[in-house]
Amino acid sequence: MTHRQVLEALSGLLLVLFVAMISATIVSVALPQIIGALDGTQSQYTWVVTASLLASTASTPIWGKLADLFDKKLLLQIAIVIFMVASLACGFAQNTGQLIAFRAVQGLGMGALQILTQVVLAAMITPKERGRYNGYLGAVMAVATVGGPLLGGLIADTSWLGWRGCFFIAVPFTIAAFGLLAKTLHLPTVRRSGVSIDYWGATLIAAGVSVLLIWVTFVGNDFDWLSWQTAAMVIGGLLLLAVATWVESKVREPVVPLHIISRRTPAFAILASLAVGMAMFGGSVFLGQYFQIGRGYGPTAAGLMTIPMMIGVLLSSTISGKMVSRSGRTKPYILVGLVVLLAGFAGLATIDHETTLVLVSAYMLLVGIGVGMSMQNLVLVIQNTVPLSEIGAASGAITFFRSLGGTVGVSVLGAVLANRVASDIAAGLAKAGIPVTGDAAAASGSLNIAALPEPVKQIVRAAYGEATGHIFLISAGIAVVGLLAAAFLKPARLRDSLDLPAPNPKQEAASTSA
Repeated sequence: MTHRQVLEALSGLLLVLFVAMISATIVSVALPQIIGALDGTQSQYTWVVTASLLASTASTPIWGKLADLFDKKLLLQIAIVIFMVASLACGFAQNTGQLIAFRAVQGLGMGALQILTQVVLAAMITPKERGRYNGYLGAVMAVATVGGPLLGGLIADTSWLGWRGCFFIAVPFTIAAFGLLAKTLHLPTVRRSGVSIDYWGATLIAAGVSVLLIWVTFVGNDFDWLSWQTAAMVIGGLLLLAVATWVESKVREPVVPLHIISRRTPAFAILASLAVGMAMFGGSVFLGQYFQIGRGYGPTAAGLMTIPMMIGVLLSSTISGKMVSRSGRTKPYILVGLVVLLAGFAGLATIDHETTLVLVSAYMLLVGIGVGMSMQNLVLVIQNTVPLSEIGAASGAITFFRSLGGTVGVSVLGAVLANRVASDIAAGLAKAGIPVTGDAAAASGSLNIAALPEPVKQIVRAAYGEATGHIFLISAGIAVVGLLAAAFLKPARLRDSLDLPAPNPKQEAASTSA
């Protein structure tokens, strides 16, 4: 494709990515109001996010594999329709159970849009030039992430729209993206005979992860850490994942290609992506809650306060993308990004309900810079190591594990937050001499803070402010793991060709050992 054709198609792809990204960020700031209106709990708050992430995670490798087998443009259009229908259903949800179910369906579309955008881009542009275009992707993700909370806050604060408008707003974007792609995206249709989709592998992986996440959500509250429920869930989840690994080693077209992720460079890139996934999802989910419940701001103000993190993503992804294309190297930028990410998390670990907003903004800016410098560059690292025929599977694998990191991160951090908040509220009520009955009792389970008496409301805000800093201390520890993984990445230059050259037997043996 010529440069003009690439830019025309890229306009449709960027709008698709914008649709997928804004669907998560536009809801993040409105979630406290949504769960309060539907009379939900902190655990349900977490699962509204986790359901979409889990569905997206489980389906991402399948979409990536389908992109290697079928018409990429048609798959993208199907994903847009799925996403649009699910968004409408979320807007009409009457309780948290329905909302969680519809969010899971929405996650199928979200996962498809995010991975297929990268796959289509990889089919058009060489890895070295792709750094510049990945910078555009990062910029759009930043705009969606910045604009999403602001738009979500404004919609939630508008009486005639309300929180349901946060889901309905996706419909015009999806219609526009569908039409734009139909006109501008022109790729050759590649069909392979003997198509084999590993549904068993995807199902087992999703089931194993789901069981472990359900255990994390309820352990410590509904049953003890040392109990038969814990044993059943942990052993059952690990067994399902072990069987999934065995299936992936036997099937002809695995959703998670072990021959790719077992190599040194992809393996460490994937491990680093887990940390970045937690940063990207955990930060946006719990910071919005911190500003509203822990600090008492409304949805619009909470959206404005997340801007520093998104500015960091916007600037660092755009600048580092151009520098990567110019130098052909990715590892230095990934390492610097993860160091900055660690510093940002370490700062956020010190916040409470009285920390000055200047400091909170500075820490969020560091987190945004770290995510922007590392996220897309880790995708480039893996894409640079595989032939064009495996681009879809490789992109799907790293996106799968990054989403898995976000899913596990949100679930684990949400469970820790819920437990810490419950104990802090109980201690605060006891210290204030307030009996744990009526509204005071509801404080530990409900997020409808506006309905609480003023003394109880202050105790709840303090509890959320303290607990938020605690969960980011855990995030800092995981960022250390990501940094160590990135340090072991093999330095390499991005190739100038669209596909890998055919290796001779000696080169092939050397690459296999690497």
